[in-house]
Amino acid sequence: MCVRQPLVTVVRCGLHSYASGLKLQQLLAKSTQNLDDFAEFRNYIVLQEHDPVYTIGIRTKNYTKEDEDRLRKLGAEFHRTDRGGLITFHGPGQLVAYPILHLRQFKPSIRWYVASLERTVIETCRQLGIPDATTTQDTGIWVGDHKICAIGVHGSRYVTTHGIGLNCCTDLKWFEHIIPCGIEGKGVTSLSKQLGRHIGIPEATNAFLSSFANIFKCRLAEQADAVTRDIK
Repeated sequence: MCVRQPLVTVVRCGLHSYASGLKLQQLLAKSTQNLDDFAEFRNYIVLQEHDPVYTIGIRTKNYTKEDEDRLRKLGAEFHRTDRGGLITFHGPGQLVAYPILHLRQFKPSIRWYVASLERTVIETCRQLGIPDATTTQDTGIWVGDHKICAIGVHGSRYVTTHGIGLNCCTDLKWFEHIIPCGIEGKGVTSLSKQLGRHIGIPEATNAFLSSFANIFKCRLAEQADAVTRDIK
């Protein structure tokens, strides 16, 4: 018997503010959440870059108003979010991907979902020529002692929001002003730095979507209507 694979709509937003990206994912996550039949939920994966921004998750308690002001003075925004994970940076040259999925169409397990995201990023790195990207006891995807991708997700009634931030050609100096994800003594890296050549968002996106479809066993379709028009 042929089992029909879930459909995931790809939404490409380009470069915009973190607030716009947050508003969009909240809009998409709620657009069909009142349907009684989870099979009718429309899944999305939102692909974007953000203007420079520092974000913290629900477990971060020790970032004060003074810390927030200090980071804002660098020219970045600052947002407190409901995702998992600690402080991180998003900015130009980083592929930010927010899968908005109803896990009952896949597997109703947040643990499975996070592991599948990790596998997707690892496969993406391998496709691009980095065979030693892996998970460790610390969150995210690592190459040696350097994090190449941050992962922080949120789930509510089996609907996922937030996701990953994969450093492609990001200016890594932004990370020098924080302890990324609360992990001391380790650094950050990017696809471009590891490979010694420029890896832009389009090249990384192609590899990521291919890996995502493979790992999540889903079909991908490009967004046709102007879903992002009113959230800028």
